[in-house]
Amino acid sequence: MLSARLREKGLRVTQQRVAVLEFLLATPKHPTAEEVGSAVNRLVSTASRASVYNVLHSLKESGLIDELVVGDAVARYDANLDRHHHFLCRACGTVEDVPFETFREAPRPRLADGHTVEDYTVTLRGVCPRCTKT
Repeated sequence: MLSARLREKGLRVTQQRVAVLEFLLATPKHPTAEEVGSAVNRLVSTASRASVYNVLHSLKESGLIDELVVGDAVARYDANLDRHHHFLCRACGTVEDVPFETFREAPRPRLADGHTVEDYTVTLRGVCPRCTKT
């Protein structure tokens, strides 16, 4: 199944690509490249740091994953391509998905300078329940 998704996007099927995509699809977290590399290296010992970065780049460029940069200026990766927002915990740095329906559809006005809004995402910042308890 993952092989077919890669081929549909014009990507060659490699053990590293399958392992990275499989890991990202299985986690609700938004891992950094380092975290992806650590997880994938437990499964595919031939996945070098450079190959993990290259795989992440190719998956992002092909539209199979999203790359987000929130708060800490570190790229994080997300295989959930359904429309959604994010919550960033200022205490622990965790990034969590927030259902898109949480916010009503915002109007898409033409901004004063002529920009037309076509889409939007919201990043909420605060403290997650785990950090509130500590």
